[in-house]
Amino acid sequence: MNRSSQTAASPATALATSAGESAAVRGGVHWRTVLGVFKLRISVLIMATALGGLFIVPEGSVAPLQALVLALSVLLASASAGAFNQFVEADSDRLMARTRSRAFASGALPRSFGWLLVIVALLVFAVSMAAWVVNLSAAGFVLLGALTYAGVYTLGLKRRTPWNIVIGGLAGSFAVLAGAAAVNPQVGPLALLLALVLFLWTPPHFWSLAIANQSQYAAAGVPMLPVVVGAARAARIVHGSTVALVAVSLLPVFFGAGWIVFAGALAGGVHFLRKTHALARQPSRQTAMAAFFASMVQLSALLAAVVIDAALR
Repeated sequence: MNRSSQTAASPATALATSAGESAAVRGGVHWRTVLGVFKLRISVLIMATALGGLFIVPEGSVAPLQALVLALSVLLASASAGAFNQFVEADSDRLMARTRSRAFASGALPRSFGWLLVIVALLVFAVSMAAWVVNLSAAGFVLLGALTYAGVYTLGLKRRTPWNIVIGGLAGSFAVLAGAAAVNPQVGPLALLLALVLFLWTPPHFWSLAIANQSQYAAAGVPMLPVVVGAARAARIVHGSTVALVAVSLLPVFFGAGWIVFAGALAGGVHFLRKTHALARQPSRQTAMAAFFASMVQLSALLAAVVIDAALR
């Protein structure tokens, strides 16, 4: 690097460093800061999908302790992957308004080997607990889910392709399969369909958020779909992918699921489609966030229907 580029880079570097140091030297670290590292809202959602996989299996049973351990294992493994994502992405997180206050990005927590060890230990504990109390198949899917998000998505694809989140969506699919394998290691068609639903759900969910925050991803140099193809085309892709998602979510009834599952999928799907249609017609931050929240409603309605159907079975 020549002298002029060093001079240009040094103020930004100094500012980022001083900001991190000032945050780090404040009196103590709040417990919410530590919990924020683990992306618990996403982790709870992933845990819910694992329970959906458990309840959708039509035959077999699982002990309450095994169900509890499975849920905790998925929660902790997902939390570990989320923390690794923040650890690795700290530099780019500082460039985005929605992420610059995260613990590693702000300097509230140090990017030290000690924290990396905690993250890895948490994953090892989660997988070991699933293997010991549940079974090896479920533990394997728990591990695959975490490694997909931490390794394939965060390290491999996020900064290389606008289709990064498509493959990253397998993390949720593996959680579903972990739940199903807890009941029966031979995963059946209903569990595979629900895993496919999660795979198809992830892109429109995150692309909606990316459209709402397009300028921030562009500033951070992250090639999310709307940054590469523009908000208008990305919005049309979101709507098209939602059509595919809703169509697949209606299929379980033809493979043995009850009509309650069909009703939940239809109600949530229609709501999601209405919001993505509005997004495709008029891409904006407002319509993008409406589609993002509608995706949560769609998935929640489907998972709730799976649980109710299992209770009435």
